[in-house]
Amino acid sequence: MPSDREKFWTHESFAVVGHTAARGFPRLTLGALRKQGRKVFAVDPSVGEIDGVETWPDLASLPDEVDAVVLEVPKEETEEWVRRAADAGIRHVWIHMNRDTPEALALAKARGLDVLTGTCAVMYVEPGFTYHTLHKWVSQLTGQY
Repeated sequence: MPSDREKFWTHESFAVVGHTAARGFPRLTLGALRKQGRKVFAVDPSVGEIDGVETWPDLASLPDEVDAVVLEVPKEETEEWVRRAADAGIRHVWIHMNRDTPEALALAKARGLDVLTGTCAVMYVEPGFTYHTLHKWVSQLTGQY
């Protein structure tokens, strides 16, 4: 039976949020979703494109609704992006490992969001054998997958 983390990746459309000016953009997540043929939008308020893919400055400016959002922003920005996701009507939120805060999680709970955190998104979304596969195996062995 698939875990909640595995089920997250069955959504049809995603926004992947990063902040290149402050920290590298989550290119692996964006690329893996694109390879899978998912509808995916790159959101980054600091640049106009990532690897030739147009970026949007925020969730409110996306041309279509999305089912889920992946947040891989600096920790001090996470709570605001959770708020933006809720305001945009996005109910499914993945907060990349070590990017969550008690305030962001409390806000998500108060707004009724389905939030996953504590693990690396790439080990779920990137197929094939990569160094993330090793991370996946360790997580499975320790019951954190």
